[in-house]
Amino acid sequence: MDERALKTGLVEAIRAAATELPQDVVRALEQAREREDDVGRIQLEAILENVEAARAGSVPMCQDTGIQTFVVRVGADFPLLGRLRDLIHAAVREATRSVPLRPNTVDPLGGGNPGDNTGRFVPYILWEIEPGGACTIDLLPKGGGSENCCALRMLAPGAGLKGIKRFVVDHVVACGGKPCPPGVIGVGIGGGADLAMKLAKLSLLRPVGNRHEEATVAALETELLARINESGVGPMGLGGRTTALDVHVEVAHRHPASLPVGLVYQCWADRRKTVSIDDAGRLEVT
Repeated sequence: MDERALKTGLVEAIRAAATELPQDVVRALEQAREREDDVGRIQLEAILENVEAARAGSVPMCQDTGIQTFVVRVGADFPLLGRLRDLIHAAVREATRSVPLRPNTVDPLGGGNPGDNTGRFVPYILWEIEPGGACTIDLLPKGGGSENCCALRMLAPGAGLKGIKRFVVDHVVACGGKPCPPGVIGVGIGGGADLAMKLAKLSLLRPVGNRHEEATVAALETELLARINESGVGPMGLGGRTTALDVHVEVAHRHPASLPVGLVYQCWADRRKTVSIDDAGRLEVT
């Protein structure tokens, strides 16, 4: 695996993430369309037409191409480990020019925009170092509208499961149409404040319809999805049966004195791609 091939693969993955919605999401949107009547159905038909036009024309499916976010699971013996950060930044700059992507990174104090989707701490990279020489890089372009409906609640431990459910459902319903539903709701429970939010975001990498491996967590996901969809917020907040395509929950052990719950909202444009490099240096974009 050489640097040029890895950068090229990353640019292709960024392009594909911006222009091609994963098939699990497309199927979920199609199934939601069949459940809806009137305005909800019209909104989902428009979304699906937009998805197909983006794929056919190889153009971004949304004008907000997001903050480029990467989850890197890399072996300690991966030969380009020391170069990965620079290669990811270079790929983001190249993709911004060639796809093109909207420049979305703005200095929070001065307002300056470098114009290439890089900046201080961005693109955002989550690192996990593992044994071996392989590398998996998950891409999650995260739009600003849905990001504005993310939330952290530090519940009292006594609030328990009932309090967790109330917070998640009430918050999603209060967001209404602002985050462009129907979306995927990521929930992180436990750990500390930062870990709860990290787990919520990482849960979005799971395909729509895939339940957690632990039965109690899977049951919570199913219940939350049903309760959110009973709210009637509907596609784009205009009413209907489908406010969320799915709910994904991840959990961590917590301190006895706190119960953090993180919620990360992903809009209908649930964009994801993965770059995998095996021990032999073979690269695949999926």
